[in-house]
Formats: sequence, C-alpha cells, structure tokens
Amino acid sequence: MASPKVAEALGRAQEHPDPAAAYKDILTNIKTLSSLATIAADLTAISDAVLAAQLGVVSSRAVLSQLVTTLQALDNHDVSITVGAHVVTAIGANTSLASSLLEQTAALRELMATAHEANDDFLEAAKSLAEIPLDSSQRRVPDADKVSIWIRIVRNYLEVDDSTAAETYLNKLKNVMHTIDDPELNLHFKLSAARIQDSKRQFLAAAQSYHEISFSPTIAEEERLHTLSMAIKCAILAPAGPPRSRVLARLYKDERSAALEEYSMLEKMFLDRLLAPAEVAKFAQGLAPHQLATTADGSTVLAKAVVEHNLLGASRLYTNIGFDELGLLLGLDGVKAEDTTAKMIEQDRLKGTIDQIDRIIWFETRDASDEKGSWRAGDLVGKEMRRWDSNVQALAEDVERLTGALQDEFPEFVAAQIAAA
Repeated sequence: MASPKVAEALGRAQEHPDPAAAYKDILTNIKTLSSLATIAADLTAISDAVLAAQLGVVSSRAVLSQLVTTLQALDNHDVSITVGAHVVTAIGANTSLASSLLEQTAALRELMATAHEANDDFLEAAKSLAEIPLDSSQRRVPDADKVSIWIRIVRNYLEVDDSTAAETYLNKLKNVMHTIDDPELNLHFKLSAARIQDSKRQFLAAAQSYHEISFSPTIAEEERLHTLSMAIKCAILAPAGPPRSRVLARLYKDERSAALEEYSMLEKMFLDRLLAPAEVAKFAQGLAPHQLATTADGSTVLAKAVVEHNLLGASRLYTNIGFDELGLLLGLDGVKAEDTTAKMIEQDRLKGTIDQIDRIIWFETRDASDEKGSWRAGDLVGKEMRRWDSNVQALAEDVERLTGALQDEFPEFVAAQIAAA
C-alpha cells in the first residue's frame, strides 16, 4: 500500500489532463514524497497505477523508462530487486502491453541483475539476465549488447561453479565473437573460456589460455601476474607427459614466473625433480575447491598429478624398479603403482615395459628428437651395449684431443715418451 503523500499524488494524476506527465512528475519527486521505509511499496503502487491506467504504448514506455531511471538514481539494491521483480511480473501478465514493453523489461532485468551481483547472489543475477529477450523478432539487439549480457551470464554462473550452464552461453558467444571488435569483451570471452576449461579439469588447455591472456595489454600488471599464476597452477595439475612438458617449458622460460609463489613447484616439475609431501601441501593451499575435488578413483586431481610427475621423475633416475619399491616412492601400494605405470605407457606418456612375472618396470629414456608415438620398447641389453659403445668412443676422443694438445705444447716430451714406449 502506498504512503499517504504518494496515494494522494496518484489520485490527482488519474484526474490530470496528461496522466503520463503526472506519473513521471511523481517519480521525479519520489524522494520528497516517500521515505526509505515506504519507497519500495510506493514505487510498486505507482507501477500498478500506470499499467492499470491504459495510457497507451508510447506513454506507458515513457513512464516505465522514468521508473528505471528513478531506481538507478536511488541506488538501493533491495528496492531495485523488489520493485523490478514486481513490475516485470505485472508487465508479463498484461498481454496487451507485454510485447510492446520489451526494452523496459530488459532494462529492469539488467537493473535487478546488477543488484543481485552487488549482493553476491550470482545465481539470481544469471537468471535475471537469462530472461532478457535477445532473439525476439520484435526487438533488435546489436551483437555487442548480446555479447555483453551473455558474458555477464557466463561469469555469474562461474561464480557459483556451474560450468555446465556457463558453457551453454559460451557456445552462443562463439557464434558472434568474430563480429566484436571491443578489446574488453574479447578479453572477457577468452578469460571465461579459460575458467570453464579450468572448472571442467581440462587443465592443459586452461593453462595455455591463461598464459595467452597474461600477455594482454588491456589488463593491469597485477591481473596479468594473477593470470600467469593460474596458468602455472593448471599446468602443474595437467596429466604428466610430453604435451604438459612443453607447456611447463614455456611457463618456466617466462621471466615473470620467478616472482610468483608457484615458481618452486614449476621449477621442480620442469626439471623432473621428485616432489616432497610438504611442498605439495603448501602448493595445495593456493588451489581453488574444484582443483582439489576428489576424482572417481578416490584421489584428488593434485595427488594424481604429483604421482604421475614423480613416476616420470623416477624414470629419469632408475633403469628398472620393482612394483613395491616404486609404490613406496610414490606413496602407493605395488598394484596401484603398476596400474598407474601401465596407464601412462599405454597413453604414450611414459616409455618403458612391464615384466609382470618378475614384478619389475623397465624404463627407457626418450631422445629429444623423438616424436610422440615414434618409439617402441626395444631390447634393453642392446640399448645398454650402445650406451657403453658411445661412452668408450667419447673417452677415446678425449684421449686423442689431450694427446694432440700435449704434442703441440711439448713436442719433445711427447716424442720421448713415444720412443720409450
């Protein structure tokens, strides 16, 4: 129910020769006619009176646009949500006006979404924005405006970790982003895509996306470093193997990485050093909840990434190792260590063979020139013989170089020694 002053003003407006102008005047002076305690009820009463007065499409649009302006000027989030929800529902129930007031409905929903975002109610904000008509034949919306709203929806869904709903709107964005020249909108699109990849545990793709964004000149230096930090975290969480090694190499060579807290983990990952539990626990403190979620096999994403990394590190240290010994090194039992190794060999992320009879894993070192999938397990004895031959040849060449250097510097001494021999 409206306050006495507003109720009196509404009565006069109904008898005014130009009711639309009278309603707009009430809205313009609402702060003097109403109080903070009654303003939501007063604005609701004004909107009901306008919709019931049958002012016509043009006049109704003008008054409701003034209502939106009034709500923006009040800057009261609770009032915007209460009044906006009531007016939107009332317009929807008025079938004769609903299709003619799409612009005003859209403006009210955006205002409600802004208020929900200010209250950290991101799910309701996303729902408000999602109900804005963007594809209606009765309302033409430029691609830039569509993109702006869809990006807000994506970001709000990501705030509540609903990556599935966010991806639905990201797919809509993909169809129109090629028409957008706005650097800020393009940046938000790329960042949203990276966050969705991160949420869906596509860590390798997310790391590459975050790293690309970290070079963007449109964001502040602090934000660029934060994005680089996210790239490092995702790269560390990615499945071990050659593709991740290439991403780690790019991040390690980035001069900015040395200033970040994650650098020590990045360095050890890149150099294939074994990771201690204390280091892993410290790194885990900076991860998001979805990055620490439990997977189907009962382990966390981080634990799985560390086990696979340490397994690769062990392959650099050992020519062969027993199942149980490897399990002790990785913090697993022998069966789990064998299963993990077998899976990595099968996926071409580790080079080696498994002797299930003697319960031994034989590792082979991939040459730098090898391409993915170009090797196969060969005769380990033959490999050791080739390595021995290479070492003997290198030793002989070193002796030859030393002898030549002595002969150039001390020819008489060398000649005497040769004659004595």
